Amino acid sequence: MTPTDSPLEFFQFEADFVDSLRCIPMQVRYKLDTCGIKLKLSHWHQFSQEERTQLVTMPYRTQQEVKAYRDYLNHLVLKHTGELAKDLPVEAHPPWMNVTAVPETLQEQASVTDMTVTLEQWTTLTPLQRFVLLKLSRPSHENKNFLPALKEFHLI
Repeated sequence: MTPTDSPLEFFQFEADFVDSLRCIPMQVRYKLDTCGIKLKLSHWHQFSQEERTQLVTMPYRTQQEVKAYRDYLNHLVLKHTGELAKDLPVEAHPPWMNVTAVPETLQEQASVTDMTVTLEQWTTLTPLQRFVLLKLSRPSHENKNFLPALKEFHLI
């Protein structure tokens, strides 16, 4: 899979931490899921500002760039923690890349706010935006940014 989004795309709902990068931005979470690394927030906090910025800005278009990203991230985690980062399974066909159906978990979370995301709306979103909505709609997530993301993506 080759990501197709701008490498410097931050969202309005992330505005309270983007300047300091104290939290892991969604675009980095997207890269983590694509390259198969589980990064803990405690690891992120050990990285320097320069290292965090590098993880945001590194190119990520080709399989070689994805591999370089993974290698750099593994290097950082090992350097700062003395341990290797945990691997995540990489989905061959992640749900955010599927434009033929709106995922059920997303519809369930949308219904909590009396909303519906139509297939037409889903297909107009970028892969990163679809990824964000799926992450924010997980049952294990606190979901506080779900509604702001719907608004930001002009779905309500």
